[in-house]
Formats: sequence, structure tokens, C-alpha cells
Amino acid sequence: MLTKLKKQIQQMLTSQANAAHRIGLNPNKISAIGFILALASAASYAMSTTQSPWWLILAVVFLLFSGFCDTLDGIVARTFQQTTVFGGFFDSVLDRYADVAVFAAIIIAGLSNPSWDGPFWGPLWGAAWGLAALSGSMMVSYTRARAEAAGIKMESVGLAERAERMLILAVVSIIAFFWLPALGYGIAVLAVLANLTVIQRALHVYRTLKKKAAD
Repeated sequence: MLTKLKKQIQQMLTSQANAAHRIGLNPNKISAIGFILALASAASYAMSTTQSPWWLILAVVFLLFSGFCDTLDGIVARTFQQTTVFGGFFDSVLDRYADVAVFAAIIIAGLSNPSWDGPFWGPLWGAAWGLAALSGSMMVSYTRARAEAAGIKMESVGLAERAERMLILAVVSIIAFFWLPALGYGIAVLAVLANLTVIQRALHVYRTLKKKAAD
């Protein structure tokens, strides 16, 4: 959904890409920095509690800077003709590990537990929502990789690509600074949207392949 906006942002970040290139940062180095920032975000989520909610703000800051690096590495690669097959693979692998680290930290800290009352809601269900969000996020990326390996373009297909998921997580984390259960509700929303995106992509692949077969 945010792909068109992302392209506009990429055009605006040309000066930052030039600055990064001047100080010797290549796309792979920027990807690695973004991954380290994601790990810092995960650590901040893991230390967030009702008594110390300010860790959430720090987690959001690290998360957004990680997302900035995830955008910048591609701009540097295209601007200075440093695009490589390995670079794309390396960036994708680090993104998946970053997503796992952040969601795992949220689950371990008990932040994925919505404040729903009743015997069927509790820490176990919170972990289930967190795992659903994590698995959905992984599958969104996997379906794109498999589809594009088959020659089917997947950019902008689905409600919740990585940029949307990061933005939703950042917003609910800020709200959680004032009301901690908000993060649990946000994780539940992410779980639904991510897995819905997988279904949308599966249907897109099915329809595309069916159309190709009919031609």
C-alpha cells in the first residue's frame, strides 16, 4: 500500500544517499547497520514494562531508524550502480532476522497480550497472537519470493507489506507508552493483516498463473 509513497520518499533521500556514499557506506554496510538497530529495538521491547514504559519510545526510535536504513541501502545501490544479487539476498535475510528478533522480544516481554477479560484470554493467547503476527510476516515475504521466482511481480500486492507493518507497530508502541495493552491489540491487528496479505498474494498468484495458462 505504501509502495508509491516509498518511491517518493526514496527520491527525497538522494542527498542522504550521497552523504552515506561519501563516508564509505555501501548498501551491505547500511543493511548491517539497520539490522543492528533492529536488534537494539528488540532489546528495548524486551526491557519494556509497566514501570519502565520509556523503553517503548526507545524501541520505536531504533525501529524507525532501522526502517530508514532499509530504505537507504536500496537508494545507495541504485544511485551508485552497486546493485548486486547478493546484496538483495543479504538485505532480505537480515530483514527476516530483524522481524523475528522484534516480534520475539515483544512476545517474551508479554507485550503481545491484549487486555481482554475472560478465561480464554491470558498470556498464552498473547503469545499465540504474537506468533501469528510473526509467522504472517515471514509468510508475506516468502510468498513474494516464491512468486517472483516464478516471474510474477508482487510489489504492492496485499494490505500489509513490511513498511506498513513497521508503521503500525511504531504507532501502537507510542500509544502503549500511555496505555500498555495497546501494543497487544496492535499485535493482534498485525497478525490479522499479515495473514490476510498472504491470502491476497496467494490469490494473486493463482489468478495470474490461471490467466497465463489460458493465454
